[in-house]
Amino acid sequence: MLDATTRSGGTATATPQAAATKLAAATDLAVAAEVAVAAPAFLTAAGSSLTARCTRALLSPWSRFSLLVVLLAAAASSVLLFEPQRLLADGWPPQLGGAAAAVAFGLAYGLCTVAFVPRPLLNLAAGALFGSQLGLATALAGTVLGAGVAFGLGRILGQDALRPLLRARWLKAADGQLSRHGFRSMMVARLFPGVPFWAANYCAAVSRMGWLPFLLATALGSIPNTAAYAVAGARASAPTSPAFLIAMGFIAAPALVGAVVAWRKRHHLRGH
Repeated sequence: MLDATTRSGGTATATPQAAATKLAAATDLAVAAEVAVAAPAFLTAAGSSLTARCTRALLSPWSRFSLLVVLLAAAASSVLLFEPQRLLADGWPPQLGGAAAAVAFGLAYGLCTVAFVPRPLLNLAAGALFGSQLGLATALAGTVLGAGVAFGLGRILGQDALRPLLRARWLKAADGQLSRHGFRSMMVARLFPGVPFWAANYCAAVSRMGWLPFLLATALGSIPNTAAYAVAGARASAPTSPAFLIAMGFIAAPALVGAVVAWRKRHHLRGH
């Protein structure tokens, strides 16, 4: 009796059960090889999908707006710690002088305006440190630099998140005015000190105003007020001098005109 093989001419032939076992083993090996090849591809696809979702979340409008808020809060906190107003009392560091001091002050001026430091204080410091002419040039350069930085931050990090919120009638009116008549509107905002410098920067950034009208209107519209403060700072040691009194008059006149215009516009809006 033959139990495992049938001998024919000295050659052994496998039984059907053994052949089936070998076939199953070969099939298992093939499946395992396919799984081993497919697993890295699956893991790579899953990782790419997770990375894409994280990237979209980080670049979403509200994530960018949150980053803007954090940056501005950090800048304001730094100003409170370093107290730039001490320049008026302590003066400029003695190791810096001439053109280097003017450039350094202009850069610091721009960064301080982004951090909500009032421009009148910086303009007075520019006049006190560098005199009327160089102080005016330095303050204007810092003004345009700070406005450009604030406009860029607001446009890149805040516009997409804040534009859908412009639903109130007065917000839509302000946005339309800045978007359609950007240069003229910004000139008015810079000439009359009723609108804070930082507020005008970020409102313009959220609107559809272009870069060139914004920067050009900022540079031209800031000249009278900046010059008055620079002269006042340069002549602060002689408060009864004609130059100081004229400068103070130029400071007070736009503020008074701006208050009157704002009051009349208020009644006009109420009438509508």
